[in-house]
Amino acid sequence: MKTYATALAHALGFTLAMAVHGSAPAQEEVKLEHQHQGITLNARLARTEGWARGPVVLVVHGTFAHNQMEIMATIQELFTDAELSSLAINLGLSVDDRHGTFACETPHAHRDSDALDEIGLWLDWLKARGAERVVLLGHSRGGNQIARFVAERDTPQVAALVLIAPSTWDAAREANSYQERFGVPLSMRLAEARELVAAGKPGAWLEQTGFVYCAGAKVTAATFLDYYEPDERRDTPSVLPAIREPTIVFAGSEDKVNPALEAKAAAVADGEQVKLFVIDGADHFFRDLYADELVEIIVEELAGS
Repeated sequence: MKTYATALAHALGFTLAMAVHGSAPAQEEVKLEHQHQGITLNARLARTEGWARGPVVLVVHGTFAHNQMEIMATIQELFTDAELSSLAINLGLSVDDRHGTFACETPHAHRDSDALDEIGLWLDWLKARGAERVVLLGHSRGGNQIARFVAERDTPQVAALVLIAPSTWDAAREANSYQERFGVPLSMRLAEARELVAAGKPGAWLEQTGFVYCAGAKVTAATFLDYYEPDERRDTPSVLPAIREPTIVFAGSEDKVNPALEAKAAAVADGEQVKLFVIDGADHFFRDLYADELVEIIVEELAGS
């Protein structure tokens, strides 16, 4: 839609013709201290000459994943080829200087909502280095987290959002899925966690507990509630009406992880504020040529073409 593209290009102050060409891209790992959590966070910065003039794409991975998983590394490489700088972060998940996939056997003391604070810290980090215009991109749960961040907080740096297979939520589906996966009613586990938190023991451990996709996990009561307490904000399409920034949503036609996304996103996509692209044949992870198609669309939309 021309109205959407024009508004987006204006917000970014960017066109493909204005991108810096001929500069050698640089990649480096960067770190910052999360003082509230008492841990070091890390990210991979892929930049070109004059990168801070922007826009810079801040990339957030999905559940228990990391910034070098296939979809994240591929997208960041393709952005570099298109002369777009990017910062792919590793969410800390309460682990100091975390790298790689979060292992199920590691005790779970993190919270889903921790990601919002970390996104804010990385935006501050970028701003301190002169990056005034940022595009937030998130995959799966990361898509939900950046949508919630923008809907709930003051985000003058954020020019646009890109949501790749962002997570959806439904209370009945969540309960059924938990029962099928772990053989225990979700309501029973929620009751245990609520009782501990009400007793002033949010850090008490639930042992041998089904958690996300981990069987027999060790999880704090507060962590379990933060991930499972019913909350409409986990349903990304329901968050989109509260977002003012231009938003691009991608769904894969063969996504078995998040099959409800296409219909739910279509109900709120207006072709201007929110644009939905369904990539035919792509699954939840947009592998191989689907990643090329996805990034091609993103670059074209950001350029206002």
